[in-house]
Amino acid sequence: MNPFGKLVVVGGMTLAALVACAKPAPVVDVAADEAVVRTINPAWFKAYAAGDAAAIAALYADDAVVSAPGSAAWRGRTAIQEAFAKDIAGSVAAGISFNSGTSPEFGVSGDVAWEWNTFHLTDKAGATVDTGKYVTVYARRNGKWQIVRDIWNSDTPPAAAAPAETAAPTTGV
Repeated sequence: MNPFGKLVVVGGMTLAALVACAKPAPVVDVAADEAVVRTINPAWFKAYAAGDAAAIAALYADDAVVSAPGSAAWRGRTAIQEAFAKDIAGSVAAGISFNSGTSPEFGVSGDVAWEWNTFHLTDKAGATVDTGKYVTVYARRNGKWQIVRDIWNSDTPPAAAAPAETAAPTTGV
């Protein structure tokens, strides 16, 4: 056999060995992933209504970031739990309930997913006192879907700033 023929045979055998050893691509079931992701924010709202900041924090990854309106970012599960404990206490004191919208939108791509939805806040009488929207980003970590980024904001414009007090003019004398 000539040297070129040996090269073709060895190359073919190498290619066959590589193909035989290759791991098959994992089967991705996007519908099943979305079904799991769809359960997370309802669990969040249920835990919030129950006043369970620990259960809320358990839905977040250790390195998650929450961007809540009117505050600096909450970084990490411990900070998230502490912040939600305070937030829940304020809501309870004010008689406010936090309710999810009914038309969530989802996307799943590999180990990342997102949700967009609306929310509304109601008072003790059930009247809506605010509405808004949120985006939650999920990641699959060690086989489990967790929240990694969370942000929401109100549809109500912020209150107007109080007028600044004017100082008395100085004469420079």
